[in-house]
Amino acid sequence: MYLCSRIVTLIYLNKMKRFLLSLSFIICHLSLCLAQSSWTADNGNGTFTNPLFYDEFSDPDILRVGDDYYLAGTTMHAVPGLVILHSKDLVNWENISYCFDRFDFTDDKFALKNHQEIYGQGIWAPCIRYANGQFYVFSNINGKGLQCYTAKDIHGPWTHHNMQGNIYDLGVLFDDDGKIYAIHKYGEVHCTELKPDMSGPVEGSDRVIIPDGNGIGEGHHMYKINGMYYLISTDYSPNGRTLCSRSKSIWGPYETRVITADETYGYHAASLTQVPRGEKYRIGQDGTKFGLGPVDKDATACSNAHQGGIVQAKDGSWWALFMQDFHSIGRTVCLMPMTWEDGWPMVGLKGNLGRAPRTWFKPDTKLGCYAVGEQPQPVLAPYDRSENFNGKKLGRIWQWNHNPEEKMWSLKGGHLRLNSMPAEQLMWARNTLTQRVIGPKSIATVELYVKGLKDGDVAGLGNINVPCSWLGIVKEGKQLTLRCFEQLTNDTVDISLSSLPSPLSSKIYLRMIGDYDNDQAQYAWSSDGETFQTIGRMMPLSYQLITFQGSRHALFAFNVKGRNGGYAEFDNFTVNEPCADRSGNIPYGKIIRIINKATGRPMIALKHGVLYDTHPGDKSPLTQFRVIDRGQGKVALQCTDGRYVKVYGDGLPGDVRFADNIEAGGETLSTTDEISASEFLWQDYLDHDFMLLSLKNHRYLGKSPTTGSPYSMDFTGPDPARRNGAVFHWEEN
Repeated sequence: MYLCSRIVTLIYLNKMKRFLLSLSFIICHLSLCLAQSSWTADNGNGTFTNPLFYDEFSDPDILRVGDDYYLAGTTMHAVPGLVILHSKDLVNWENISYCFDRFDFTDDKFALKNHQEIYGQGIWAPCIRYANGQFYVFSNINGKGLQCYTAKDIHGPWTHHNMQGNIYDLGVLFDDDGKIYAIHKYGEVHCTELKPDMSGPVEGSDRVIIPDGNGIGEGHHMYKINGMYYLISTDYSPNGRTLCSRSKSIWGPYETRVITADETYGYHAASLTQVPRGEKYRIGQDGTKFGLGPVDKDATACSNAHQGGIVQAKDGSWWALFMQDFHSIGRTVCLMPMTWEDGWPMVGLKGNLGRAPRTWFKPDTKLGCYAVGEQPQPVLAPYDRSENFNGKKLGRIWQWNHNPEEKMWSLKGGHLRLNSMPAEQLMWARNTLTQRVIGPKSIATVELYVKGLKDGDVAGLGNINVPCSWLGIVKEGKQLTLRCFEQLTNDTVDISLSSLPSPLSSKIYLRMIGDYDNDQAQYAWSSDGETFQTIGRMMPLSYQLITFQGSRHALFAFNVKGRNGGYAEFDNFTVNEPCADRSGNIPYGKIIRIINKATGRPMIALKHGVLYDTHPGDKSPLTQFRVIDRGQGKVALQCTDGRYVKVYGDGLPGDVRFADNIEAGGETLSTTDEISASEFLWQDYLDHDFMLLSLKNHRYLGKSPTTGSPYSMDFTGPDPARRNGAVFHWEEN
């Protein structure tokens, strides 16, 4: 009697546990739907999808202190500088600090004065550490050497230490004996001891620890784990890859392994801005003298995941946070699970080391969305991108292009006021306020008030990039002209506002429509904020190594007649992200055809028992699959004749076959193995593109476009052009 009662109780408890986990999943999913107006990696179901941010965040370095994670990144010439984000789960991040409000150097170049600038220089490649009860952020400023910022509280205030010395792209280790080491330089890797008071390097301490010729690059991150020294570095010659070097001594000798390569997540390198051979780019030069380089969609180049830090999560798992080139957006961050193999921290999962999934399970996630009773971190984006300028301070998303002239801007009457100063072109315009564009697509709109403009003033919305562009109002005498300028073609499109059927009063709406995954954007304008008209062409965009930044929205005002002019006022800057809500991207419960991107041919479940492809026009029942929701982004594929797709053996060609139900299979396996063989983690590539990751061997479903073999589950990942046979497109039946 007791045994029966115990069994009934266990059954009830298991059902209740599943119910609570399901309820937790629903709550998480609802929170995502309510919050996801801006891109966030959190899918709301215990998984995340890379990139962590769909905007620029280059040279990331990661730190965990207790239950908190901190991420520092490059800001180049923009201020406030050296951004720091905070997270509780490595997936949801919030901007909490900058190390400084403005460069505290008096050189004209830090403020765009007298035709001097620090584009592509500034401050870059930070290293964030915690020791001796305080935070340290190390970084380099071109021409000024090594800098260090310290604070007891991560929010600041920060103390600046100019350490000087030729140390850059560094990793810093606070060793167990109290000594502090900086690992730096490219190819020939150096180790230099630093003084504890951050006054500079210890004289005579610099030594080569890895000689040139070992394929080691730069972007060093040094760790001491279980008594062993591990150095994470990135090399870009002949293409990008990340390496780990290890030694029992900080001084070496080191042995080295590649820990990830070719992980592009199916993104090819962007077109690079090119200048004529032998010429140096000059700010404001005629854009027709340079061009956008060719795009090789099959090449990995240096766009793959590389350069960043690693961290051990609270649950004991290890993670890499590496940057990757995302076209004209610039470099952003991907979160990649790691597996220790023979004492090496390899990126990826067992069975597929060196590559990493685009979608994976969040740290601390076990069964269900979150453990029962645990409060999840809210799903959130790092920044509020829209701004009504009603506050006393600018939102954290904003950065000035070089040091601003503080007396020449203000927040006044709910508007941002920019007083115009002399400049012949946008890239020389001082007090230009910028924020990073966000992908994959977004629409930025701002209201511009023009009543304060004077003769020679130009004000509007632009794109700080090379080449640059802008849409704005030009005042010549008493005449107002709407002008769209594109530097690449050195071309303008003008509309006289006095000739409009309804002449402009005091306000005009300016808009930039960006399709950043496809490297293009176009401007539009409106007199009433409702009906917009495009102006100029759909412009090609690029990533470039001149400013080392991707595209940036810019609010600007300058005077082309060599004098201080009037002022422009801006209000209600808004950013709309049509791709941010991904809650409907997986076609749960729908019957779909699955088209291989490499061949354009649909899958078919052959009666013979294997998965193959058929001619493009085949819409027979065996080409139709129902997507079964298995929770946490996991799916099962069921053919319309009732059979389920299942992985047998190691997933070689012909080992993707069918079972009558998810648990069936005819092999002597545990229930967990049986289920995992029929479950796949959906990898969302937007616009109905996707991949299927096996939870049995951590490889991807695919079919070679050339060999004629049936489908297999042994693809390591996508190629940059997404045409190796592992990336699919779904269409609803």
